Amino acid sequence: MTIGAGAVLAIVAILLIASLVTVRRPLPGYSGSVSVPGLSNEVTVIRDAQGVPQIYADDPTSLFYAQGYVQAQDRFFEMDVRRHITAGQLSELVGPNPTALASDKVVRMLDWRGVAEKELPLLSGETRNYLQAFSDGVNGYLRDRSHSELSVSYVLLGTTVDLDQVEQWTPVDSLAWLKAMAWDLKGNYNQELGRARAYAAVGNIAMVNELYPPYPVGNPTILSADPQPQPLTQNSSVAAVRSATGSPAGSASDSTEQAAASGPGEEVLGALAGHEDDLAALQEALDAVGGSGNPMGVGESVGSNSWVVSGELTESGKPLLANDPHLAPSMPSIWYQTGLHCRKVSDSCPFDVAGFSFAGLPGIVIGHNAKIAWGMTNLTVDATDLYLEKVTDDSYVVDGVSKPLTTRTETIRVAGAADEKFTVRSTEHGPLLSDVLDSVSAAGAVQPNQDGTPVRGEFAVSLAWAGSQPGRTMDALLELNQAGDWTQFRQALSLVSAPGQSFVYADTQGHIGYQAVGRVPTRAGSGLGQADGTWPRQGWDSSWNWTGEVPFASMPAEFDPADGVIVAANQKVTPDSSLSQDWDYGYRAKRIHTLLEEKTANGRKLTSADMTDIQTDVYDTFAAEVLVPVLRSAPPSDVQATSSQRAFTAEAVRMLWNWDDRLTADSPAAAFYQAAWSNLIRRTFSDQLSVGVAPDGGARTAQIMRGLLQQPNSPWWDDASTPTIVENRDQIVAQALVDARLELTAKLGKDPESWRWGDLHVLTPEQQPLGAAESPALARWLVNGDTLKLPGSSMTVDVGSWDAATGTYSVTNIASMRMVVDLADLDASSWVD
Repeated sequence: MTIGAGAVLAIVAILLIASLVTVRRPLPGYSGSVSVPGLSNEVTVIRDAQGVPQIYADDPTSLFYAQGYVQAQDRFFEMDVRRHITAGQLSELVGPNPTALASDKVVRMLDWRGVAEKELPLLSGETRNYLQAFSDGVNGYLRDRSHSELSVSYVLLGTTVDLDQVEQWTPVDSLAWLKAMAWDLKGNYNQELGRARAYAAVGNIAMVNELYPPYPVGNPTILSADPQPQPLTQNSSVAAVRSATGSPAGSASDSTEQAAASGPGEEVLGALAGHEDDLAALQEALDAVGGSGNPMGVGESVGSNSWVVSGELTESGKPLLANDPHLAPSMPSIWYQTGLHCRKVSDSCPFDVAGFSFAGLPGIVIGHNAKIAWGMTNLTVDATDLYLEKVTDDSYVVDGVSKPLTTRTETIRVAGAADEKFTVRSTEHGPLLSDVLDSVSAAGAVQPNQDGTPVRGEFAVSLAWAGSQPGRTMDALLELNQAGDWTQFRQALSLVSAPGQSFVYADTQGHIGYQAVGRVPTRAGSGLGQADGTWPRQGWDSSWNWTGEVPFASMPAEFDPADGVIVAANQKVTPDSSLSQDWDYGYRAKRIHTLLEEKTANGRKLTSADMTDIQTDVYDTFAAEVLVPVLRSAPPSDVQATSSQRAFTAEAVRMLWNWDDRLTADSPAAAFYQAAWSNLIRRTFSDQLSVGVAPDGGARTAQIMRGLLQQPNSPWWDDASTPTIVENRDQIVAQALVDARLELTAKLGKDPESWRWGDLHVLTPEQQPLGAAESPALARWLVNGDTLKLPGSSMTVDVGSWDAATGTYSVTNIASMRMVVDLADLDASSWVD
């Protein structure tokens, strides 16, 4: 049968109408009034032109009820996906999917929901009441609504799986999302595993250490000196929670006597040799937690900016505070912007706060109230350790003594398929992550003999994580929303358990400050990685166990620094800080300091517009200071046979002579520079290190290259795929330029002046899980955002990270929101979500 053009158009029109009806049906109404069950007092919700809700109530129960109702109105599908992720039940929602199943297994092993259930009774009565009011509000919106009335995403999902009835929201659902955030920002886990995998590939500790260089001299730390401990008068509830929750996982017993360190650790590293693929599988399983819907990624190129300046440096005479967290892009945004306002602020109704929260969480995570403002960046503390364990059947060995493994059976429901059952096994350090995938069961295969020689065997791999202990972070968040000064601010933050974060502070009285928070384990010993947690640890020797945690009073803090500036951009906290060995390398922080100094030169005063200008800066300090001079002076490649081929590359290199070192989206030179950078990284490392282990082009890569460029004959320059030829620095740099010229000619055209960085550096925000590449085109069209051409890189203040090791330039992390708070006029503050 032949269908005419008119019939085709009619079918298309019907499909479009049906699509519009499907999309519009679940859209909430934003005008008028509604009576809802469980709400006894009137609440007013005012939305601005962007739909951001400001909520006004006479009591906090009504306030948080309304916050739950409004969040469900706007974002319930996102909340439901997060709930399934954090409970290890994503397969139950989306059906058979290897990534979802891997996510569920990892989350079940880490037991996020179980920890959240233990946290609930530790919280104050007020916090529990607020969580319940929030849940009641969510459920008030869900009442009598079908899937199709809640989100078009359910309609799309329902075409592939049978949807269960939507479950009621509970306080534990909110708390479990905090565990996801803590895991996502857990610190140096990737670096520790990266060292092990790199050693497995090259078998040389010195070469691995070159991949993890020390913090650069000359780049700023957050605090210029190591401050003295700042005691905090804690109330009984704070002391009680420390007692109730105990020391972090893997800590030593009450006895302070420890066995001596048992060896240099290189034998332990040998346990990983030959098993880099197994470790890669472990990393893939852990990353699946993020890939299945958790939008806050981790890795070398993830970071955030925050800074605060005192009123002495501002036009208004009051502080200015700026914050822009850099996270994996998502659709909708990871953040949910809102305001919570008691009509009359009092002891019985103390909230008047605005800013950003997460869908599914009551309160405000980042923002300001009527007296103080705060911003956050990841502290990147070392809160995790991998332990190699001697496991036989159902037992493991510690100090020569056999101990029984702790076990439990988990059942994962898979929509439309059979249940998946697996056993979670744990040592005193944590769960055996090597049990997640069969291929990881051989993650370690060497045991040190008494004389230090390696003996082949089998090790399992467990994970100790400070965030696995129940805490009171939810109490901290809601107390922070009410804090009115520096002392109350610190009292609230003393309750944070995980994740480790850097907080910047400002208040309407003119004060500024900084406070590091979160549980940080302490370690002792002298073996490789034993004292600082940089390498996998010997689980069979208790001297490698954690010895306790850093007291809150000893966490770095500063109040009203003399220079009136605090910049926290994931760099090292203090010159001698032992909280981690794996900081961001400070290039963004250095640029922010430079811009603040330039803008305050000759007594000029700062404005909110200056803060915004800094947030959008795309100047690449590393390019200007290090790499561009090298590329400009690189010798002609000896692989080019003709002068015309050399001229072909030189035509592109000439653009770097007049380049301003800014990675704007419309810059031809920026496109060529980034292509050269990408090819240089792959030429240097891809012959020996796989993707996921090889440097990815972030700040650590920059610091690695800064060192290697001073070593013309480093073994890293030699191409292992050409065993009869020993390449040097000049050859690899020259070849990278040739590669870049050929690559961009193929992708963007023969004329270098027509190239644009934004044509390579693109982002299409995706809704997980329905917006993924394997989803139908109609689904992707409905739920995903438009493709954007973006400036920047992981090295610029206005971040636009990408993974150079993969050979692609697609954006992996961006500024997830931008905030500038003016403490002279809070209503003049600016927000971009």
